[in-house]
Amino acid sequence: MAVNSPLPVAAELKPVAGIEIGYAQAGIKKPGRKDVLVMRLLDGATVAGVFTKNRFCAAPVQLSKAHLAKVAAGGAPIRALLVNTGNANAGTGEQGLARARQTCAALAELLNCAPEQILPFSTGVILEPLPVEKIVAGLPAAIENLKQDNWFNAAEAIMTTDTQPKAASRTVVIGGHPVTMTGISKGAGMIKPNMATMLGYLAFDAKVAQPVLEQLVRHAADQSFNCITIDGDTSTNDSFMLIATGAGSLTVDSVDSDDYIALRDAVTDISRNLAQQIIRDGEGATKFITITVEQGGSVEECRKIAYAIAHSPLVKTAFFASDPNLGRILAAIGYAGVDDLDVDKLDLYLDDVWVAKNGGRNPDYQEADGQRVMKQSEILVRVTLGRGISAATVWTCDLSHDYVTINADYRS
Repeated sequence: MAVNSPLPVAAELKPVAGIEIGYAQAGIKKPGRKDVLVMRLLDGATVAGVFTKNRFCAAPVQLSKAHLAKVAAGGAPIRALLVNTGNANAGTGEQGLARARQTCAALAELLNCAPEQILPFSTGVILEPLPVEKIVAGLPAAIENLKQDNWFNAAEAIMTTDTQPKAASRTVVIGGHPVTMTGISKGAGMIKPNMATMLGYLAFDAKVAQPVLEQLVRHAADQSFNCITIDGDTSTNDSFMLIATGAGSLTVDSVDSDDYIALRDAVTDISRNLAQQIIRDGEGATKFITITVEQGGSVEECRKIAYAIAHSPLVKTAFFASDPNLGRILAAIGYAGVDDLDVDKLDLYLDDVWVAKNGGRNPDYQEADGQRVMKQSEILVRVTLGRGISAATVWTCDLSHDYVTINADYRS
């Protein structure tokens, strides 16, 4: 089960005016599970997203990017998002694109709009043909139960190996205007996003100009989903979408306004919550680990070092075993790729325990103190480099026997 991450409560996920959600059980991979999701937007909504940089990006990613490009060029606005789980439609070539287009056309016909006004998303097994007939057959049921308070069902409908749905919701006041925002995400393995997460959708009822929303989604992703890793693998289907429904009273049309800054911070905060829920539910995870690198020469080098620690199988298995074999952390720092790093200035801490001082073992460090921290379900690793004022934080989890078991059996 997820590490210190309570199950979302359906009644606490706030409806967002201007978006309706419906789901269906289409039997894409397994019968009797929610696996098709439709999110219908009312007039006035704007949509922006960031996507995987994996060169094998899935057919729905390619199509969603193309449809959003048409919007940016002055085309008709996005009217709906269509998501399926159980099949990634990745590594499927022209046939995959054709099948993704079929799903867009089928939903567009039911919603009386153009196929280019639909954004498709898929998640699941790679290199398998998309069962388009099952998805199309499930669309009427999804449309029939469209409603504003379907967020919990939506979170369940996008799960793959997740042990629980991931969702967050809140209302903030910006410039005297209440803004309601609710979001969902999914992911438990194949997580080291590059511009997004596995799948994430966050809607709020402010009216936001398209160029402003595009800048906002990049900022939010960089501060949240681009700061997490479970296993260092970037998915072919990563997508994170912001939806400004325009149904509320707040209007933001410039990134230079105080209202934008307040909205940006609120969106980033809830995005970070959704991203951390993914780490807490990492495949086989038993520990949630925060890695902070401080006093760096740049944010980039701080991230390099943080990710080197977070990706190391030796470090991650030591955390699983609660074994304070902390030289593994120093080794990861050393091969992170910061060529001019002066290790004699480096300090390493586990929570309140000062482990390494000036590049070597702290004379006052006791292994019992390190083991005390390693046994915790939440752990902070803090590294100070002594070479600047930059800092970066990433979140990860341990690597357990169950991770191998889950991924060995994933297709069965």
